[in-house]
Amino acid sequence: MAAKLKIKKGDKVVVIAGKDKGKQGEVLRVLPTENRAVVSGVNVAKRHTKQTASQEGGIVQQSMPIHISNIALRDPKDGKPTRVGYKTLADGKKVRVAKRSGETING
Repeated sequence: MAAKLKIKKGDKVVVIAGKDKGKQGEVLRVLPTENRAVVSGVNVAKRHTKQTASQEGGIVQQSMPIHISNIALRDPKDGKPTRVGYKTLADGKKVRVAKRSGETING
């Protein structure tokens, strides 16, 4: 059973640990069974690809998955790393909230 992750596809995140510490990017894909996420421009590896009918050959840069514990959501107010909480609105809708500023998170 996969853990419930508080980071979702499309979120803006900051890398808080590892070789890419301090880099920012958008979550392209979330892998909940492995507790990992693919973030644009983070953990980039070079892959040598063979030419096919649909794709040109050569060296391609590809973003590889990074562990979810090494990234934090970017606060919508000041852009710094924040934790995620949940709040139920008056109309009964459950939304994600940035713990740092209290702002609601889109998505």
